[in-house]
Amino acid sequence: MTFTTRPGTYGARQPGAAVRWLNKLMLRHVLRRGGGKLLGGLDALVLTTVGRRSGRTRVSPVCWFPGADGTWLVVASANGAARNPAWYHNLAAHPDQAEITVDGRTVPVTARQLHGDERARAWRQIAGASARFDGYQRKTDRELPVIRLTARPE
Repeated sequence: MTFTTRPGTYGARQPGAAVRWLNKLMLRHVLRRGGGKLLGGLDALVLTTVGRRSGRTRVSPVCWFPGADGTWLVVASANGAARNPAWYHNLAAHPDQAEITVDGRTVPVTARQLHGDERARAWRQIAGASARFDGYQRKTDRELPVIRLTARPE
């Protein structure tokens, strides 16, 4: 399946300058040093994507949840905003050109959006592990995309 989530008609405000500043701080001081936790204790990874329009490398700290067979599940929540985060569109444009840094190692990955029953099972796992994400879903009418990141052979 492809990346198909359209913007919603309502939602929380798109993360602004303060969140971008905090993300840069988290990238520099916590994640790059192998910490792997965001505020609130959630597991985090550094997602590196290729910009869909610019072609430039982009990095984002993203919460992750364990998927089947050693995969990583991430949610394009944007804090419950009506629009998907930029990294979602980058993955949609270049699903085979992403990599993650997690637990001090860098892994090339392939991204695939989950749909139907597969997404529903993953969402139950995610919402059960973090009430924060269930709250993000309640803020918007778009279905928050769940993306499976699978290690790619080098």
